[in-house]
Amino acid sequence: MIVFSEEQAMLLDTANEFCQNQAPRSAVRDVINAGTAMDPALWQTMVDLGWLGISIPESYGGLGMNLADAVPIFEAMGRQLMDTPLLATTLAAQVLIQDGSDNQKSTWLPKISAGTIAAVAYQENDGNWDLGAIDAVLTPTDSGEFTLSGTKMLVPDAEVAEVFIVSARLQGKPVWCLVSSESLESSQFERETVIDETRHSYCVQFSDVAVSPDDVLPLCQFHPFEMASMMLIAAEMSGGLAGVLEVVVDYLNTRKQFDKLIGSYQALKHPTVDMLLGSELVRSTVYHAATAWRENESASAVETAIRMAKCCASEQFSEAGDRGIQFHGGFGFTYDCDAQLFLRRALWSQYQLGDERYQRQKLGGLFF
Repeated sequence: MIVFSEEQAMLLDTANEFCQNQAPRSAVRDVINAGTAMDPALWQTMVDLGWLGISIPESYGGLGMNLADAVPIFEAMGRQLMDTPLLATTLAAQVLIQDGSDNQKSTWLPKISAGTIAAVAYQENDGNWDLGAIDAVLTPTDSGEFTLSGTKMLVPDAEVAEVFIVSARLQGKPVWCLVSSESLESSQFERETVIDETRHSYCVQFSDVAVSPDDVLPLCQFHPFEMASMMLIAAEMSGGLAGVLEVVVDYLNTRKQFDKLIGSYQALKHPTVDMLLGSELVRSTVYHAATAWRENESASAVETAIRMAKCCASEQFSEAGDRGIQFHGGFGFTYDCDAQLFLRRALWSQYQLGDERYQRQKLGGLFF
């Protein structure tokens, strides 16, 4: 079942218009070359639109909507290859909503709604997709506090985040803990070189960082965080697939060979139609997952829908990105061709929290 709510339709129209006007694809290379994490004015506009508070309860300064209502926003951003701290911050807010104490929620959720950037640090050195495989350790001290030691990889937007939610082990049990950026030195951040140059990914060294007992979250549920992450990443991938299809169609209707537009050749028409069908398939699975999330269906149904969406998006987006380069001929294999930006985003997203093979294995475990 797919239910596209009035709120989602409104947000999709607003997000598409905003992303096309405020962050056109022509600006992607400018952002890469500048090496900056974000445009402060652009971020403030997103804050003013209320995007950071969509899934945050009204009692904490948010809009009190459902996380599924944010799917159209991430779809529109993916179409333009936008990279802002919105994904990282939205997921951090989800962890606080699910697992935080009343005091932690009342302290941080209003700040996030107002524009404070947050990030979740969960990825270990070995790249394990199992969120419970944690090497970072939270150790009690004689003073009643804790020290956090460990290294986290692929931490998004770490250089601008004001607070981190870090996964660790406390006396053998997994926990989330809050770490303020003020307790970290610049030497503890190392920018990572990843295939998607629009992503700002960091290795963060949490070396004997002091953590107050008040900053240890009372609950630690990895599953809701994993499902929320995959749903929003799949939404971005759905938008990216539509974006690369636009680039391909524009080129097919512009480039001529033997005095004929190359789009007139069946050898290029057929795979383009395959890309379109793939795009529709991914979009359908993404909004089916969003519907299952919003309707609060059973945990098994939600997980099945989200893993199907991530599986389809991983497969179809990487295929479309590859086609986008091929269709541009020799120029497509150069750095100057914008098609490669979509392939880079596809490959980056494909391996976040598990590629299509991993998702199929997990889906098999749900049924057998």
